[in-house]
Amino acid sequence: MAEGEQKLADVQGRFMQVVSDGRKASDVDWQSCRLLLSNKRLLILTNEGKQTIPLGKVTSIKSRGDVNEAIAQVSSYLSVQIGSDVYLVAPQDQEPFEEKLYGAILDQRVVYVKHPAVEGGVVQDTGWEKARLKLGDGTVDLAIASGQFVEVDRGDVGTVEVSEQTVNDSQRRVAEIEHLVEDTVVQTHVTGPGRVVAILAGLLGQENGPDADISKAEHEVLMALYSGVSPFKIPDFVGMDVDEIEEIYDELLEEGLLQEVRTRREVSLKPRGRNIASEVIENQ
Repeated sequence: MAEGEQKLADVQGRFMQVVSDGRKASDVDWQSCRLLLSNKRLLILTNEGKQTIPLGKVTSIKSRGDVNEAIAQVSSYLSVQIGSDVYLVAPQDQEPFEEKLYGAILDQRVVYVKHPAVEGGVVQDTGWEKARLKLGDGTVDLAIASGQFVEVDRGDVGTVEVSEQTVNDSQRRVAEIEHLVEDTVVQTHVTGPGRVVAILAGLLGQENGPDADISKAEHEVLMALYSGVSPFKIPDFVGMDVDEIEEIYDELLEEGLLQEVRTRREVSLKPRGRNIASEVIENQ
């Protein structure tokens, strides 16, 4: 490896290139390979040779499931885009490999942060500050130059949107991250190189989208909580027995949509739960 290059992972897996020069490839299938990841590049090694993906040129990473018959041979994989090429890679033990891949691209990146940009639904008069980004154990950590430290728990992230904003007199791509700080929902805005913003938004958004498989009764409970109904008054409000509500609370806690405030079953909405309830109300 080159000077300053460090090996992060060396695993067996499979891959296929599904887009080449902007054109979808036909008759593609999975090939066995060795995946060698460093802090600078991803090497895909096969008996026929090697393909090199420079991490500095990766524009998108997505964790995916089955999408068609050929790809369905592998239950989960990563979609990695570099320019007009797209590779699917399915490493053994995908989760630790995925974390190292995101870390290799995002760790120690210098970005600009506005925190909190929104707190409790109220826009704050907060300026942009330089910060250093690092991936923690289930967190995205932002060490701001002023001394403030922001820890974004990936399990407490609600919506993640990418917008165009004026930052220091220029138009920049910004990741608007809704998450929980103690018991308050805030938005932290992060900007930097466009591809870094896109990859960060993808990391935070892919596991926290409003796609939970929940029942009609669970929707009713979410909307009641969203409307401000006390958790203790939910049974009367939705017309269900206390035992039924307790079971629904258990299910929503397991889904990560609620957090338990007290052991006497006082609960509050997490950002993802708020997002689902909000979307349901808007679509009615």
